[in-house]
Amino acid sequence: MTTIAVLGTGLLGRGMVENLLQKGHTLRLWNRSPAKLAPLVANGAFAAKDPAEAVRSAERVHLVLAEDAAVDAVVAALRPGLGRDVPVLDHSTNLPAAVAARYQALRAAGVRYVPAPVFMSPQNAREASGLMLLSGAAADAEALQPALAEMTGKVWWVGERPDLAAVFKLAGNSTFFAFAAAMHDVLAIGRGAGVAPEEMLRLFEVFKPGGALPFLGQRVLRAGSGPASFELTMARKDARLMQTAAAQQPLLVLPAVAAAMDRAIARGEGSADYAVFTKD
Repeated sequence: MTTIAVLGTGLLGRGMVENLLQKGHTLRLWNRSPAKLAPLVANGAFAAKDPAEAVRSAERVHLVLAEDAAVDAVVAALRPGLGRDVPVLDHSTNLPAAVAARYQALRAAGVRYVPAPVFMSPQNAREASGLMLLSGAAADAEALQPALAEMTGKVWWVGERPDLAAVFKLAGNSTFFAFAAAMHDVLAIGRGAGVAPEEMLRLFEVFKPGGALPFLGQRVLRAGSGPASFELTMARKDARLMQTAAAQQPLLVLPAVAAAMDRAIARGEGSADYAVFTKD
């Protein structure tokens, strides 16, 4: 079995550790709040006093931290104990520009830093499901694939550009936030029309809008330059009906969408495809 260091044992990091312990690996851990390590130590993990001790003798290092400032501080602290050519996989959600700069600086200094953000909940981490992204050197992705496959449902190497996985991670999370706001408005329309939330959610047992995302992306990319299959003026009428149906219920997404549609119509784009409002 492999000796693995995990630095950062919040909800996601703890799930990763639990999964790896179940698979028989030796886990060396560090966390800014040492008390959080107690349940994992009780299950067989080793608690290190500092990052350098955690990574000493580890064959692989995983960072599961808050964001860039924490990553930079922990990487600096672990380097005295890091073995030669030991991969440091960073699962934190970071700023792409900072990832690119960190990758270049650490690689130049001989540290095998690998950006590896994830779309995984703590439950995904425990059961080895979800999606892990990798960016950077193709050789690293190929070498690490077998080991990382036991930690997630899918490992996707996105390409040589070191910050691309970080870009995709932020973009993916933005869709979750947008969907949550849109779902708020869906339930508001239901409440305004006297339909219980549970009844409204039945719609999505049959109507599956997620599958349309690639097509919507292309539609937004063209932003009204192609033929209209749904004219903006008609879409604006529907947005008005949505707001009216919601009555006095607060809305998060629809008012901003309606305002952007109005600006596009004022520009004379009412007969264009409805996605033209996204040029605003």
